[in-house]
Amino acid sequence: MKRWFPAPALSFVLLVVWVLLNQSVAPGTVLLGLILAVGVPVLTRSLRPANAVVRRPRVMLRLFGHVIYDLLISARDVARLLLTRRTEDIASHFVHVPMDMRDPSGLAVLAMIFCLTPGPAWAELSRDGSQLSVHMFDLRDDKAFIDMVKTRYERPLMEIFES
Repeated sequence: MKRWFPAPALSFVLLVVWVLLNQSVAPGTVLLGLILAVGVPVLTRSLRPANAVVRRPRVMLRLFGHVIYDLLISARDVARLLLTRRTEDIASHFVHVPMDMRDPSGLAVLAMIFCLTPGPAWAELSRDGSQLSVHMFDLRDDKAFIDMVKTRYERPLMEIFES
């Protein structure tokens, strides 16, 4: 069973999205949706990381709260900057953050945090995983940003996935 349905939740979501996008429950639409729902997870099985084990659920909840708060503050700040500053007055540049975390699941979550938050954009993780390059929309204090990433994101993610 696991061979044909390696990710049952993904299969279900794919089928539902296919039917909703086509706005039809005609037999042909459902059949093609079923083929996609079975085929896509089977063909992409090797692309998915191993199952992550969450070791500290309370830390995860605290991190989630920090991310939501930071997302809202960053969205407000980016909107304000776009509306009130000229392009040449925005301090856009790359910041290089030294990384201690090595867990692929933790790094994936960190990438999602940066992708969701307006302002920073994950640019590159060095080959040895020791440095993360992040492009910042507007940043005046690199050291404060690095300290924030390490204490607010990296340390909790290490507790969640590496402890």
